[in-house]
Amino acid sequence: MTEHSATSRADHNIWPGLTYDDPIAARAWLAALGFTEGVLVRDDDGTVHHSEMIWPEGGRVMLSSSGRADATFASPRGSGSVYVVVDDPDAVFARAQGLGATVLRGMEDTDYGSRGFSIADAEGNRWSFGTYAGEE
Repeated sequence: MTEHSATSRADHNIWPGLTYDDPIAARAWLAALGFTEGVLVRDDDGTVHHSEMIWPEGGRVMLSSSGRADATFASPRGSGSVYVVVDDPDAVFARAQGLGATVLRGMEDTDYGSRGFSIADAEGNRWSFGTYAGEE
């Protein structure tokens, strides 16, 4: 049996993956919300095989084209849902409103101590941003 070692990085141990008809537009939209651009791998025909967007407070999300020849991990358009922990949800909400994002749940304070909101991107994936970072 081969033993594998893994490097654990608390800032991005779980990477959700979302499939888009237009992942380049999705990357631009996420950048406008505050993500930074990571790796972008295109096939010869321009199809996005793999890309990453990095949340500066920790975490990453992978985006790819729905039309990939190897669609093993493709998901139906608009079926994704991602929660992003954020220190200043009001600032992100203001950016989302400025982008004309579809608001699914407006800014609210919860009974479990979080402040946050939920929006949908242009392809229907749901994004929630909030201060809740889990229980220790």
